[in-house]
Amino acid sequence: MSDQAGETEETVPALTDEQLDFLNSMFDLARQGRDRELLSLVDQGIPVNLSNASGDTLLILATYHNHEALVEGLLARDADVHRLNDRGQSALTCAVFLQHEGNVRRLVAAGADPHHEGQSPYSVTEMFDLPQMRELLEG
Repeated sequence: MSDQAGETEETVPALTDEQLDFLNSMFDLARQGRDRELLSLVDQGIPVNLSNASGDTLLILATYHNHEALVEGLLARDADVHRLNDRGQSALTCAVFLQHEGNVRRLVAAGADPHHEGQSPYSVTEMFDLPQMRELLEG
């Protein structure tokens, strides 16, 4: 196809069912905290910011399930701490809501914004009356 300027649009080839299953298995590894396997695959070329159909990234899932070593490994590989899922939640939002203090500290140290758009981590501390988490966010 061409656009009005005469340039051609790049077509993206469809993934096979096998390729989709493989990529979906990355999210299972993140949920299960299988850090060695997942980080090895990221090191081999799986995108560190891969997201699923709900917008959940590997970092969001690892944080939600409180896999501290995996969160640390993904952050060391430049996982985007500002990515939001389809519900407007970041990894920091999940860590605050579930009161995973270690991951809150890691994400804040990595530059995660407690006041981002969507369901901000700071608003979660207000909504659910989480003063200890609010203190962590305020530094």
